[in-house]
Amino acid sequence: MSKCLTNNLSEMQDQPSVILAAKDLLTHAMNPVYRVINGILVVSVFMVVGLWLSGNGTNAGAFDLARILVPDEARHIVWSNGFGMLEQYKTANDSSTQMADSEIASVIYNKGHSHSTGFNSAKQQTVALLMPSVAQVQVKSISHLSDRIPTSKIDPQALDSHLMSSIQNQRLVADFFEQKYKLDRAKIEEYVSKTILIAKEVNIDPVLLLAVISVESNFNPNTKSHAGAEGLMQVMTSVHKDKYALYGGTTEAVKPEVNIRIGAYILKYLIATAGSLRNGLKYYVGAANAEHDGGYADKVMAERNRIISLCQTRPTNRLTSNGKNVRS
Repeated sequence: MSKCLTNNLSEMQDQPSVILAAKDLLTHAMNPVYRVINGILVVSVFMVVGLWLSGNGTNAGAFDLARILVPDEARHIVWSNGFGMLEQYKTANDSSTQMADSEIASVIYNKGHSHSTGFNSAKQQTVALLMPSVAQVQVKSISHLSDRIPTSKIDPQALDSHLMSSIQNQRLVADFFEQKYKLDRAKIEEYVSKTILIAKEVNIDPVLLLAVISVESNFNPNTKSHAGAEGLMQVMTSVHKDKYALYGGTTEAVKPEVNIRIGAYILKYLIATAGSLRNGLKYYVGAANAEHDGGYADKVMAERNRIISLCQTRPTNRLTSNGKNVRS
C-alpha cells in the first residue's frame, strides 16, 4: 500500500515538470510568430502616425482612421513644437535655400464652423508670396461664409485668373502700385500678399480685389469716407457689424487682414446676387437702386485690365544675326 502511494506521489511530482517543459517548448516555438506580430503592429503604428502627421487631401480611408486615433490639435502641437524647431534650425543654418523658402507660405484655412478656434477640418495650401510672413498672422477664416456661395453663380471674370500665382507678376504689380501711389515698399508687398492669400480663401480673383482696393482707398488702410466706409476695401462698418463680430468687433475694421476678408466676401456675395461682375460692383459701391454707379465699375474694370496687361506682358530677349532681330 505504501509502495503504491509512493509511486503515485512521484508521478504527481513529475507532472508539473512535464507541463513546464511543454510550456517552454510552446513558447520557444511561438517566438517567431510573436516577433512577426509585433513587427506588423509597429509598422502599422508608424503608418497611422505618418498619415496623421501628413494630413489629408481626400478626407477618406486611412486618414480618417488616423484622425480618429489622435486629434488634430495634437498634430498641431507636434508640428509647432517639434518639427517647428527643426525647421527654424534648418532655416538658420541653410542660407542656400533661405531665399527659395522665403517666397513660399504654407497656409491653413479653417473650413470648420465660424467659432472654431482649432485646426479641425483644416485645409492646407501652399502659396507663393512676396511676403510669406503675412501667412503667420492668426486670423479666423471667412471661408465658412464664402463657400456657401455657389461658384456657378459667380461671373467667370471674377474667378481666379491665376496671374498672381507668379512671384514675378506679384513684383510687377507691387512696382506698379508703389510708383503710382508713392507707397512704402514693405507695406505694398504686405497688402499684395494678404490680398492673394485672402482671394484664395474666398475663391475670388486677387486681380479684381487689387483693382477694387486701388480705386476705393489708393492702398491707404486709414481711409474713411463721410458715409462711414473704412479700410482698404472701404467696407461700411455700421452695416456689417455682424461680420466684424467674427474678428472682435468694429474696432478691427481698418486692419488689412480683416478688412480685405470682409470686403472680399461681400463683393463675391454681391456678384452672385447681381448676376454679373459689373452689376456686383454697382451693388458694392452702393448704387444698387440707382440708374448709374457714377463710373465706379468702369474705373475698377480699367484698373483690373491694367493689372492683367501688366502681368501678361513679357520682356522679349532678342539676338541680332546679320542685322536682323531674332527672338531667342
